[in-house]
Amino acid sequence: MDIKGSVTFPKIGMRNLKTAVAATLCALIYAPFDRNPTFACIGAVFAMNNSLQNSWVSGGNRLIGTIIGGFVGMVFFYLYQLFPPFFPGSELWSESLFLFIGIIVMNLASQFFHANDAIPPASVVFYIVMLNTPENEYISYALNRMFDTGFGVVLSILVNVALPREFFERHMSRRRLKEEISALELERSEYDLSVEKKLTVLEELESQKSNSSKKTFS
Repeated sequence: MDIKGSVTFPKIGMRNLKTAVAATLCALIYAPFDRNPTFACIGAVFAMNNSLQNSWVSGGNRLIGTIIGGFVGMVFFYLYQLFPPFFPGSELWSESLFLFIGIIVMNLASQFFHANDAIPPASVVFYIVMLNTPENEYISYALNRMFDTGFGVVLSILVNVALPREFFERHMSRRRLKEEISALELERSEYDLSVEKKLTVLEELESQKSNSSKKTFS
């Protein structure tokens, strides 16, 4: 069974490389401040795209979604703490009701600002604020998540500015041109070698015919 012919190894593209650079820079910048870079790295990954324009769009959606999800999460977490449980004896059911209504409000808010693509990141931040935030820290927690995500988005865009796609396209075009020239030269040399071999064979055949005709006359 020939496995080599069916296996294609992926190449490291420029978007892949720039994403790794942006996320790693987030972690390195946060390290001296002893701050968790998780959301900054996530923001950088979501914001990175194959061009600067697309990075502005995807990064902007991520940032808008984080802000909407953070503020809606803060409001509904506050309301959840303010009001007594709607279902006495079961905080889970009461929390689920706030989650249900909150996610609908969050979706409507995203649509109101014409940011439908921001709904997925907004939902992530909303659920994180609602389900993973300590009771006395939900405001600072949500604001920190907005800052971290915004930092990652901005850093990702700066990396895309510093390493523009056009620069690498020019570089890759030159590289492809050199590869094509090398391939043509190799093909030409192989062709010349093939022609030379054929000429040699023809000369040998002519020589053999000449020798055989001489023997016949002799």
